[in-house]
Amino acid sequence: MMTDPIADLLIRIQNATRRGHETVTVPASKLKAEVLRILKAEGFISEYERVIADGHPTLRIRLRYLEEGQSIITGMRRISKPGKRVYAGRRNVRPVLGGMGLTILSTSKGLMTDQESAVKASPAAAPLRK
Repeated sequence: MMTDPIADLLIRIQNATRRGHETVTVPASKLKAEVLRILKAEGFISEYERVIADGHPTLRIRLRYLEEGQSIITGMRRISKPGKRVYAGRRNVRPVLGGMGLTILSTSKGLMTDQESAVKASPAAAPLRK
């Protein structure tokens, strides 16, 4: 039984990029699809699609690489975990990698990036950081 589907998604993406895979498939959920929507909008993945594999809904993710073969995604980590939730006001969320990285926040208005949260003025929990 999987207790943290978001951590599973992040680990599968990290493992696939380290091995140089072009695509990775993960079990589908609405939350994972929202995380992938943000990663695609920010340019960290090429695309994702919902497919049925062996009778189960899955998400097929196409990863992005630089021309030299280096992955666009250099590292990801989950901040707020099921056993240890982390809550932060929008003023407490700091830029990642001097603004080159991304923090995905879970807010009352849904998932959004740290920049979107600052514009929309939403309090948030920080579930993961890219």
